[in-house]
Amino acid sequence: MQTLDPTANSNPQGTQPSFDRQDWLSGYRSQPQEFDYWIDQVEGEIPADLNGTLFRNGPGLLDIGGHPVRHPFDGDGMISAIAFRNGRAFYRNRYVKTEGYVAEQKADKPLFRGVFGTQKLGGWLANAFDLKLKNIANTNILYWGDRLLALWEAAHPHRLDPHTLDTQGLDNLDGLLAEGDAFSAHPRIDPDVNGQPRLVNFGVKAGLSSTLSLYEFDPQGTLVSHHSHTIPGFAFLHDFALTPRYAIFFQNPVSFNPIPFLLGMKGAAECLKFNPKQPTRILLVPRDGSTPITVDSDPCFVFHHANAYEQDGKVVIDSICYDRFPSVEDGNDYKTVNFDKVPPGQLRRFTVDLATQQATSRDLVTRSCEFPVMHPDLVGRSCRYLYLGVTHAPSGNAPLQGLLKLDLETGEEQIWSAASRGFGGEAVFVPRPNGSAEDDGWLLLLLYNAERQCSDLAIFDAQDITRGPIARLLLNHHVPYGLHGSFVPMDFGPQAA
Repeated sequence: MQTLDPTANSNPQGTQPSFDRQDWLSGYRSQPQEFDYWIDQVEGEIPADLNGTLFRNGPGLLDIGGHPVRHPFDGDGMISAIAFRNGRAFYRNRYVKTEGYVAEQKADKPLFRGVFGTQKLGGWLANAFDLKLKNIANTNILYWGDRLLALWEAAHPHRLDPHTLDTQGLDNLDGLLAEGDAFSAHPRIDPDVNGQPRLVNFGVKAGLSSTLSLYEFDPQGTLVSHHSHTIPGFAFLHDFALTPRYAIFFQNPVSFNPIPFLLGMKGAAECLKFNPKQPTRILLVPRDGSTPITVDSDPCFVFHHANAYEQDGKVVIDSICYDRFPSVEDGNDYKTVNFDKVPPGQLRRFTVDLATQQATSRDLVTRSCEFPVMHPDLVGRSCRYLYLGVTHAPSGNAPLQGLLKLDLETGEEQIWSAASRGFGGEAVFVPRPNGSAEDDGWLLLLLYNAERQCSDLAIFDAQDITRGPIARLLLNHHVPYGLHGSFVPMDFGPQAA
C-alpha cells in the first residue's frame, strides 16, 4: 500500500489495472456471523485521545439462502460498531432485524423484491404486480436525541439499542411519520442554530409530481420545524446539502417507466432513464418554509453532495457528479460490471447567483471519486478541506482504493492508495478534542484487505494522509463493502474493559 504522485498516470490506457477483479469481488461475500470482541491485532498505535464509537452501515448479506442479490444495494443492513477507549477498540456487529430479514431467514429464500433488481423466485410471473418492498435498513446509521437509527431512504428508520445493537423495531419519530412515509438516509447536522446543533432531514414521495418534506430536530430529538412542498415531475432525491438558510436538492433529469416493474421484469431503480436533453434542477428550499427557488443547470446525475455555503449573494454547492446515471448494463449484475462503461464520479462546484437565478459549474476533481466528507463543525459554511474516496488511477473508472485530501483554497491534493489488494469507501472525519485547525483530527476508513480476506480499520492523521495509516486495526473477519457511517463521542463499548 502506497502513496501516489497525483500527477502520475498510474493506469494509462492499455496497461494492467490497479486491482484484480477476483480480489475486489471477494469483498462482496456475505457475512452471516455476528461478533463481539476486543481488537487485539493492531499495527501502529491508536491515538489515546480518540474516544467514542464509530458506527457503520451497509449490506451484509449478498445472498438469501444461497440465492444472490442482483445488486449489493438490495442486501440486508448490517451495523458495525467500533468503540474506542483509552487506546483500545472493541468490535461488535448485528443485523437489523427487519420484518423482511426475519421472514427470509426463516424461509431461507427471497420473499421480497429489491429496488435494484433482486426478485423473488419463480420468474416474472411470481413478481408481477407485487409492489411490496422490503425495508432493508442498510444505508446509514445515526445517533441523535438518545436514539440510534438505522436508515433506508424509502421507509421508516429502525431503532437500535446503541450498547448492544439489538433491534427495537420501526420508529415513527413520536408519530411524525405516517404509514408509508419515508425518512431519508442522508440527514445533515447544522452545527449552529441559535447556539445548538440541529438535525435536518427529508422525505420524498415521487410521482408525476413529487412531494418533498423537510424536518428539523433539536438535540433532544424534538421536532422544531416541518414543511412540505410539491415539485413538478418525478424527483429522484438521494441526498441534499445544507446552508443556514437553505436545504438544497438536485432533481436529476431522470424519468421512471413503471411498466417493467409492475410486470415483474425489473426492479424499480432499473426503470429509471436518464435524459441528457433535460437540465438538472437545483432546488433551494428555504428552511423557514417559504417558496423554493428552482435554477436549471447542465444535465448530470448526483448521488452525494460534499457541502454548500452562502457568500456574496451566491450559493456554492460541491457535489459528486456523473455525466449520466451510473447503472450497470441491462442483463448484467454488479459482478460482471464493465467499469469502462460506467461513468466516473467527479467533484464539481456549482455556483448559484441568487439575484439572477443562474447557475455555473466547474470541475474540482476529475479523478473518479465518491463519498465526500469534511469537518462536521463546518457543514453549511465555507470549508478549506474535503476528503474523498478515489480510484488508484487518475482517469477512468474502477473500485475506490484510495483517499484524497483536497485543499479548496490552493487546489493541492494529497493522495494515498491501498492498491493493489486494498479496497475502501467512505471515510469518517473525527475532530481531535480541543483541536484548533480545520484538519486537526483523524480519518477512520474501513478497508477490505484481499490479501487477508478480512477487513482493516485504518486511522489516518487528517493533516497528512500521505503518511498512510498511523494505526491499522486488523479485524478477525471481513465486513462486506458498506455505505455510510458516523462517529459519536460516547463510548458504547462493553461496560467494563
